[in-house]
Amino acid sequence: MTDEFKTIATTSEGYYTEKRSKFLAFAHPVSTVDEVKNIVAQYRKKYYDARHVCYAYMLGAERTEFRANDDGEPSSTAGKPILGQINSNELTDILIVVVRYYGGVNLGTSGLIVAYREAAADAIAHATIETRQVEEIIKYSFAYPQMNDVMRIVKDMNPRIISQTYDNTCEIVLSIRKSEAEQLRNRLSSLL
Repeated sequence: MTDEFKTIATTSEGYYTEKRSKFLAFAHPVSTVDEVKNIVAQYRKKYYDARHVCYAYMLGAERTEFRANDDGEPSSTAGKPILGQINSNELTDILIVVVRYYGGVNLGTSGLIVAYREAAADAIAHATIETRQVEEIIKYSFAYPQMNDVMRIVKDMNPRIISQTYDNTCEIVLSIRKSEAEQLRNRLSSLL
């Protein structure tokens, strides 16, 4: 099991033109389907005069949640080529929207596939791709006298501290790389 995945750091844009049809591509880092719906709705509103607003997205480190939408283009000529670019670059937590302005000349199915693929590829080419770790959240409650022992483990394993409260009972919330989570859990529970 891998605990890394590739995604884009920030929004990027791409462009492709064929027989006076313009294809504007926008790649966004996303983490939920609701985010995807909001962004697609914004593009539909902003480019209300465009013929098609097609998109594809991939979510999750396991890359199991995805969708491709042709928005009225012939079946599998828009969403699938966009999704194909996401897959060939092994990206996830990404949405690519391609807005098409019709130029008056039909491109045919193979022409459409090439156009949507190239527009999506251009958006990815302009993106900063980064590798991120899959993290797991661990909550641990302990008595105040155990503070030094807990902090020694935290210093040793270097998880990200999300929150900590020190009262009669202390609680610390940590985020650590998934492959190291079990070791951290075992070391903390050995203090009890």
